[in-house]
Amino acid sequence: MKITRIFSDEEGESYFEDLEIPLIDQGEIGYLSENFEVKKLQFRKVSADYNYDFHHAPQKQFIVLLNGGVEIETSLGELRRFQTGEILLVEDTVGKGHKTRNLEKKERTSLFIHL
Repeated sequence: MKITRIFSDEEGESYFEDLEIPLIDQGEIGYLSENFEVKKLQFRKVSADYNYDFHHAPQKQFIVLLNGGVEIETSLGELRRFQTGEILLVEDTVGKGHKTRNLEKKERTSLFIHL
């Protein structure tokens, strides 16, 4: 399963990294990853005009886009677009952070899984 990681380096710059989460054949129930220890789960809804300037992630977390896409910009200006159903691993809890904005002018929901 492919996900995108957002992280910061020692100088505080933020970056994207493409990760592959290995899935193991479990027979009739499908393919499963190894377990991840999680602390909390949080639901979120943002307004149609969501456009958040540079900020840090409040904690290391997975973000699952439930409906609506986002555009994220790193501190170095790299832009990527993510669509409904995509998963992000956000780890830039320090440094310069990243920008986020809705791709469409509609309310968007997501799921935060705190690690």
